[in-house]
Amino acid sequence: MADWDIKKLRILRTLQELGTVTATAEALHMTPSAVSQQLTGLAKSLGVTLLEAQGRRVRLTDAAQLVLRHAEAVFAQLERADAELLGYLQGEVGQVRVGAFSTAIPALVVPAVQELRRTHPGLSIAVREAEAEAAYELLAEGSVDLALSLAAHAPTPRDPKFSRVALLADPLDVALPAGHPLASEPGLRLADLAGEPWIFGSSGPWSQITTAACENAGFVPEQAHAAADWSAIWAMVAAGMGVALVPRMAMAGGIGAFGRGGGEPGGRDGRARVALRVLSGDQPRRHVVAAVRRGSEGAPGLARVLAALRQAAIAQAPREGFHTGG
Repeated sequence: MADWDIKKLRILRTLQELGTVTATAEALHMTPSAVSQQLTGLAKSLGVTLLEAQGRRVRLTDAAQLVLRHAEAVFAQLERADAELLGYLQGEVGQVRVGAFSTAIPALVVPAVQELRRTHPGLSIAVREAEAEAAYELLAEGSVDLALSLAAHAPTPRDPKFSRVALLADPLDVALPAGHPLASEPGLRLADLAGEPWIFGSSGPWSQITTAACENAGFVPEQAHAAADWSAIWAMVAAGMGVALVPRMAMAGGIGAFGRGGGEPGGRDGRARVALRVLSGDQPRRHVVAAVRRGSEGAPGLARVLAALRQAAIAQAPREGFHTGG
């Protein structure tokens, strides 16, 4: 196979444009003898004659013209590659893989992706749902570039493998059946619900968060029902089977996080039979963090995704007061 030396091809193209070895040498800041040596080497590597003497000038052969036709396509592709590489270095193109737990996807990841599509359409985001703890495993093994997790289930900030960015302190509200005696109680505290039947997962992050929040309020919650799916939890609360803590971010992320479970016959939405209350005084929060492999945070594309996630987190401003599910 012929050796297509890009530097020598550029010299040949310049000679075609300027017509003489002397002018080519001046344009390329070379000596005439260096130009001649480079073109002789190119002809030898390609196995063809590139130049013919024409008086005191040289003429490009038909073979040289053929070589240059193909070289122009190569030069054009290199220009496109340079432009794309510059875009990558500026964070305008490329792909960033994001691993995130379920409620973070509609509340934080989707708004961030929508904003980046508008401002940086060449930047691709690939999203992978993962439990809060599993997201770090994916990050460590290189399956994702950024992990959205919870501080309670993340490695320590001193872990040398990761850099962490605090995104959001997500308040936890309480969901009660709409007819519950405490549903309209002013100044409702988590401790007021110590004697209630509770609904939360049998294991995993949400079980730990609920248990820790109640213990911090001075009681151990009585788990009446075990469920991890939000639509199932919402349906059971609507049916009067117990109370549950609900992350504010899940509600802000859209009703899709809860589904339409618990509706009454006739099509009424179960949300209408749930009171969502903001707790006073002892309101628990879960802390959402973004993490990247240490050293990668300076990559422009990754930095743009982090900035978009920060903006999405800022938009999740705490809302105080009394909420109904409808």
